[in-house]
Amino acid sequence: MRGRFPGRDRARAANPGTAASGAYGAAADRDHGGSGTPGGGGTAEGDGPGGSGVPGARGWRGGARTRGGSGVRGADGTAGGGFGPEPARSRVRAGVRGRTGRAGAVVLTALLAAGGCSVDPDGSGGPSAGGGPAPDRRVVSPLRNPEGTRPGLAPVTSDADRAAARAVIERVAVKGPGPRTGYDRDRFGHAWTDTADGVPWARNGCDTRNDLLRRDGRELRFRSGSDCVVIAMTLSDPYTGQRVEWRKEKAAEVQIDHVVPLSYSWRMGAARWPEDKRERFANDALNLLPVLGRANTAKRDSGPAAWLPPNRSVRCAYTLRFAQVTLEYDLPVTAADKAMMLRQCGG
Repeated sequence: MRGRFPGRDRARAANPGTAASGAYGAAADRDHGGSGTPGGGGTAEGDGPGGSGVPGARGWRGGARTRGGSGVRGADGTAGGGFGPEPARSRVRAGVRGRTGRAGAVVLTALLAAGGCSVDPDGSGGPSAGGGPAPDRRVVSPLRNPEGTRPGLAPVTSDADRAAARAVIERVAVKGPGPRTGYDRDRFGHAWTDTADGVPWARNGCDTRNDLLRRDGRELRFRSGSDCVVIAMTLSDPYTGQRVEWRKEKAAEVQIDHVVPLSYSWRMGAARWPEDKRERFANDALNLLPVLGRANTAKRDSGPAAWLPPNRSVRCAYTLRFAQVTLEYDLPVTAADKAMMLRQCGG
């Protein structure tokens, strides 16, 4: 995959402030059957940024990243800061560039795990029914977020953007799935490790799960003395469109979803990858979304042909992100998955 496209200089838009890693949170990512419960709550899918300058799947360069942010405000751990700026880094990207007139506008999408929800037969990807809270205005389209460092999964709505999304999906290779033989969550490294080289926020002193809660959460509160460990937040769940008032005491209410599930990737080629690449894949912000726990549980390890987000307005964005991830890691998808992905974006 590397070398097929020229490197791209990009200012890293998000970087949480350095902090003790602490407990990893308690939500088990169910799409690949988690193992173990690290820290106070424990996650089953392992997230944790890594990278001390070793070029990885995206060609990160330079040394360990630093984190900005306002730190902790007061003994209750309330903080107001967000992600601080980071110097531009050169990376190799597999996404299509210039399709929407913006450099690097497109990257890969992830194959979602689907285990309990069925896909609407029309696959139209139209707006979800019913009302709801005002959307989080910080969320961005996958077309504008090729690195996965900005929050959310904004709908892809304009004709031009949907055409750009289809162009990315068209580039995804098709192949039949291999066996699940030999798959184990541990084959993708320790859950939420902070040492997965080549991904955003690597070795920043904070595990991947908390990096992602910081990226997507609002009204963040941190553990006293830490600007890493999130203990409370508000989340706009992209999969259901619901607003979630999350507290660490009920950590499993918000789980970290691998857009392209680990076991799906195993069957589509990751079984032959070296361990460090699997670890990058499991901790790559591009492939990770904090979502409502029951939605993640329902999705399991299915591809888009078997499961799509109940929130129909983000289905094109979801399948685009699925495609971005598969292109980044040279993973094929099944023919049925690719056909469904194209349908969500009007193909």
